[in-house]
Amino acid sequence: MPEVATALRKTALNATHRSHRAKMVGFGGWDMPVEYTGITAEHMAVRSAVGLFDVSHMGDIQLRGPGSLAAINQLSMNDASKLQVGQAHYSAMLTPQGTFVDDIVVHKLSDNDYLIVINAGTREKDIQWVRQTIGSMPSCHINDFSDMYTQLAIQGPRAQQTLQKLTDTDLSTIKNYWFTWGKVAGLYNVMIARTGYTGEDGFEIYIPSDEPTSARVWQEILEAGAEFGILPCGLGCRNTLRLESAMALYGHEISDTINVFEAGLNRYAKLDKPGFMGKPALDAITAAGGPARKLVGLEMIDRGIARDGYPVKSLSGEALGQVTSGSPAPFLKKNIALAYVPTTHTDPGTELAVEIRGQLVKAVVVPTPFYKRPRTIAPAV
Repeated sequence: MPEVATALRKTALNATHRSHRAKMVGFGGWDMPVEYTGITAEHMAVRSAVGLFDVSHMGDIQLRGPGSLAAINQLSMNDASKLQVGQAHYSAMLTPQGTFVDDIVVHKLSDNDYLIVINAGTREKDIQWVRQTIGSMPSCHINDFSDMYTQLAIQGPRAQQTLQKLTDTDLSTIKNYWFTWGKVAGLYNVMIARTGYTGEDGFEIYIPSDEPTSARVWQEILEAGAEFGILPCGLGCRNTLRLESAMALYGHEISDTINVFEAGLNRYAKLDKPGFMGKPALDAITAAGGPARKLVGLEMIDRGIARDGYPVKSLSGEALGQVTSGSPAPFLKKNIALAYVPTTHTDPGTELAVEIRGQLVKAVVVPTPFYKRPRTIAPAV
């Protein structure tokens, strides 16, 4: 029998995106905007001013109870005991092999209450993994709040000035990867986090997921940012922004076939923390001298765009690996890529080749991230 197509899920802003004539695509089982005015224009708005994203397709899992800290530390590779209330950190859930179930952001809501933000394309798998891994641990209650919130990302050097118009909370006091609760656009108890996935300064806010409220707040943010040139942004520029900033994407730079050392994310794996899932495998990799391959940044020397999945070879044509993410970089005005290659070919300055339509196109290994934002936060006006 023919396969029955599964209907795409929709965020509360789906009708709003369509009314703004966004180009919609299926992503991770969701009907999402890929662009509005164009990927390059939206990318540049975020780098130079401010952009607004609907990221409500992301998932939210709460761990609550006296055993929640023990549970989160068993579940993820970073050390949640170091978090203060109101602080977040980047982490990952690992398989027993030390590879990725998903990368996550952990927020400490209180001493016995944590919120895990997970990726859209892995939502159901992640929730099942959490229940399977820590569901039997005592005094920890697992709640899936994924459909309760509309999550909006206001990103760019003018993000603070834009959002400040809609809240009495002094946003300048919120440090990177910290959060607070405040009144935003007339809504009380809104979580305001200084986080994002663009390499820029910015905020992510969590509001009720009903359609009228979501549409109203979306419009108020656009009006607040109008004087700065705000643009509604889609997943297309979110991808080019995170690539310029060399931020991992599940299914590309990280997966259940890629380990933490290969991905270069071992700085977030607290190997002195006992007992977390995947630790024995990571210890074994360390004892064996480290991984055989690593993720590197590539900048194209010759004319050509290294697209996802293209083979990476030596200049003589020896197969080395493949591109995980590749694209023109709108802000940098270069063609860049991330790729896995043997550790013997990872030194910056090493010349390699990307096979593009049967031709070897020269590239060079460069340090990542390709782009680093200035470490100053625009003052409020």
